[in-house]
Amino acid sequence: MYYVTKRLEISAAHSLSLSYESKCEEMHGHNWIVKVYCKSETLNADGMVTDFTGIKHKIENRLDHKNLNDVLPFNPTAENIARWICDNVDNCYKAEVWESENNMAAYER
Repeated sequence: MYYVTKRLEISAAHSLSLSYESKCEEMHGHNWIVKVYCKSETLNADGMVTDFTGIKHKIENRLDHKNLNDVLPFNPTAENIARWICDNVDNCYKAEVWESENNMAAYER
């Protein structure tokens, strides 16, 4: 099995729709750290699991410097964003989304 990991930082804003009162219901931003984990039993014709630049473009083009409520069709929690990354990056089996140094959510297939 081959494994690759891509780490990137994006800046984006969001507000959360919650079932309880929270300051996170107000628009606010983060400098998110995203870690994308991909794997494959075989390499593609270029000798890669997944191209690092392709991972970067799929995430940055959609999320960086955006209001996540405007570009994602779900409540943009870190958990939901991690799932979206796994669903949209080739060979991704796990994604970590760090809102801050102390707060991380992950999704793994």
